[in-house]
Amino acid sequence: MATETTQAVGETQAETPSRRNEKVGNVVSTKMQKTIVVEVEMRKAHPKYKRIVKSSKKFYAHDEQNSARVGDVVRIRESRPLSKLKRWSLEEIVRRSSLSQIEEPAAAAQA
Repeated sequence: MATETTQAVGETQAETPSRRNEKVGNVVSTKMQKTIVVEVEMRKAHPKYKRIVKSSKKFYAHDEQNSARVGDVVRIRESRPLSKLKRWSLEEIVRRSSLSQIEEPAAAAQA
């Protein structure tokens, strides 16, 4: 009986998502090696006028395989500091940019 309850507790701990922050944004730059710049747009109601105001912030994220391209929609997760500005890592590419698909055949034709 005691082993069953410890197994159930272990399973629930594995299923719980991590407490690290996650954000979804657009890739703005991929000019650095293994680093992408992601612009996250935040929409917030103005405190006095109650109108929705858009504000954006750029985050530097670690991309180990250099898989993300400019225009992609990506999910980034908070991580330990990797450099002076990098505190995020690429979690997944939510949606590929249509621009990057057009550029691939053009680059292959030039080579």
